[in-house]
Amino acid sequence: MITYYDDRSVQVTSAAIRVDGRSFPLAEIGLVWHRRGDRSWRVLAGRGALGAALAGPLVAAAIGVAVAVRLHRSPTVTLAIVGASVLVGLAVGPVADFLFNHLDRSYDRGSRQRELWVRWQGRPVLLLRTGDALRFGRIYRAVQRAMEHPAPPRRTGGPPVRATGPTATGRTGAENRWQEVTAPDGSAD
Repeated sequence: MITYYDDRSVQVTSAAIRVDGRSFPLAEIGLVWHRRGDRSWRVLAGRGALGAALAGPLVAAAIGVAVAVRLHRSPTVTLAIVGASVLVGLAVGPVADFLFNHLDRSYDRGSRQRELWVRWQGRPVLLLRTGDALRFGRIYRAVQRAMEHPAPPRRTGGPPVRATGPTATGRTGAENRWQEVTAPDGSAD
């Protein structure tokens, strides 16, 4: 048995998909598809706030330089205001790494809920719903690999099992199960 993905709640192997203690043997899965939910405005607003936090010190520095030049004060006062403004602008450097890290993670997590569905024993079953796009992608690719290369059936006795090869169409059984890319309701994702 080959393990394609394994974490606390999901395990994808060449024999079955296990989600939160429930097991779905690959031989009983007829179709796999996914759906994406609507965008989360909260996540998008958070990304905007991170962008504003990055731009804030730079804008403040530019305003400080403009004010210093516009005031027509002594060179010492002008230089002090410009120096303070530049320091404020430079403050974005150390903070930028922290903010860019949060921005990257927000894109990894995604701004939508994602669902993994299968047709198991003839009926649609929701296997997984998550807002973590990176994790969902890893699980979905693991399911694809598992469906393309299922474990051979185990035999306890009797005549030897002949290896299953491509069918008359040139596809294996797993490829035939995977070819439909639209959801059962006809909506494409």
